Amino acid sequence: MERRATGALAGLYGLRMFGLFIILPVFALYAETLPGGNSHTLVGLALGSYGLTQAILQIPFGWASDRWGRKPIIVAGLLFFAAGSVVAALAHDIVWVIVGRTLQGAGAISAAVIALAADLTRDSVRTRAMAAIGITIGLTFGLSIIAGPVLNTLIGVPGIFAMTAILAAGAIWVVISYVPTAPPRAVATTAEASGFRAALQDPVLLRLNFGVFALHASLMSLFVQFPLSLRGAGLPAAEHWKVYLPVMVVSFVLVAPLFRRADHRRTSAPVIGFSLFCLAAAQAALAWLPLPTPMSMALVLLVYFAGLNVLEAALPAEVSRRAPAGLRGVAVGIYSSLQFLGAFAGATTGGWLSQRYGAAAAYWFGLVLTLVWAVLAATQRPPLYNGDTRTKETPAWPR
Repeated sequence: MERRATGALAGLYGLRMFGLFIILPVFALYAETLPGGNSHTLVGLALGSYGLTQAILQIPFGWASDRWGRKPIIVAGLLFFAAGSVVAALAHDIVWVIVGRTLQGAGAISAAVIALAADLTRDSVRTRAMAAIGITIGLTFGLSIIAGPVLNTLIGVPGIFAMTAILAAGAIWVVISYVPTAPPRAVATTAEASGFRAALQDPVLLRLNFGVFALHASLMSLFVQFPLSLRGAGLPAAEHWKVYLPVMVVSFVLVAPLFRRADHRRTSAPVIGFSLFCLAAAQAALAWLPLPTPMSMALVLLVYFAGLNVLEAALPAEVSRRAPAGLRGVAVGIYSSLQFLGAFAGATTGGWLSQRYGAAAAYWFGLVLTLVWAVLAATQRPPLYNGDTRTKETPAWPR
């Protein structure tokens, strides 16, 4: 059952994220043909606006999934996503594309999906289940980079948006046909929902929430500028997939052994620390060092994604362990809100900084966020999970 649930939810995530990622390699060129599309700030807003509505609605969707069940809420969110895809497909200027992307983001199902994955898996395998979802997202990203330019030639960006509406319909079919229903114990009562304030104030969850904000802000800020830097290094846009796909595959192979270690409390902190070091080192290299060749940029991106892949799996697993089962949707909803708020902040801020101060400014923005996160993580002590009998916490990081 765990394998079936993980496979189905990973497929659901992949179908949906494909619709979000596939425009990344082609949207900037398409935006130049639209009224208002010559502004990097508006392009960044179009790429990141879905994150704003995602951030606003993750908590209500997560709470609703606790109250009325995961699957009905996931289906409702996918309907919003399909409607936004249709609006974006019919848009005739950059403003209406932003409207469509914003409506896409109203399908804020990430919290419900992650909470359902947590409901259906044991603590001892949860990071690996989250890793399977993370791997699907990474492979979907690589596939999107390859397929985006090809599909743009065949059907154009409006056709790609229309295709994402079809993918949303396919995702609904996956939910109804293949995803198991969460056990009744995972559904919160109205009294239990009063723990929302406690979830907001928990010091461990606060650090994890800031971490996912910083992670996705740095990711979106990087990809507002990195394709332009790669083109400036001499690699045509149509060949960017030759960098992204090998980086994705190799990075997963390199860090796969770390997923099991992230499931254990004694080794999870060093794994997270190593991943943060990878993020910071890669962003510092992009900001400071001359990168004259696509090969050198690919090596830096490989280091970045080595850290990213581990953190994408480890962070939601930590959140799901910390939260009580009946309030897991609320806790993951808060976490997902900060995740998508980070995506919005990173895309818009990175676009504005790169236009005003140059490419390095976008990389500096991500680096500063990562360093602040590292300082917060270094002061964190391991949380007391459900069923833990410890009465005194010990430092999580080796001295």
